Amino acid sequence: MPAPEVSAEAIAARLSAIGLTTRIEEHARHTSIEVEVPETLPAETWREVLEVVAMADRFGLLATSLGGRTLWAAVNKVAPATGDVRGPGHQR
Repeated sequence: MPAPEVSAEAIAARLSAIGLTTRIEEHARHTSIEVEVPETLPAETWREVLEVVAMADRFGLLATSLGGRTLWAAVNKVAPATGDVRGPGHQR
């Protein structure tokens, strides 16, 4: 599995190659990649974009009432420790 920085850069590079302008932001626990999605994006391009963001740990689409659409992807910087995998509230 590639380092988180490499994964985030690869996602951004592939989205740029598709013709979308990317924004990368570093956060404490993850790196986020965002793109504004034009209204006229062809279905084939959507499929390619979804293949790219599926490489991330999580992704989503934010659509506003004004017609703007922002696609985001997040790549975690650190994997959770073994004891934290099941989350809070779970006892061993």
